[in-house]
Amino acid sequence: MRLDKFLKVSRIIKRRTVANEACDAGRVSLNGKTAKAGTEVKVGDIIEIRFGEKLFRAEVLDVAEHVSKQQANEMYNTIL
Repeated sequence: MRLDKFLKVSRIIKRRTVANEACDAGRVSLNGKTAKAGTEVKVGDIIEIRFGEKLFRAEVLDVAEHVSKQQANEMYNTIL
């Protein structure tokens, strides 16, 4: 699954266009490398997103095309 779509489906970022913009701006990295929106996401990958001063880190637990709001939180595990 594409990174921008994963961010939207998992509800880490609300809109796919916003996810695209974050990737284009270089604020998203996958496994320690700056990632583009089309980068493939797999189970076990580590995603880092910089929101201003804050850093969000998560491990991908599941990759699914369509999920409910309740299941979206189960697609990743937040890393402190």
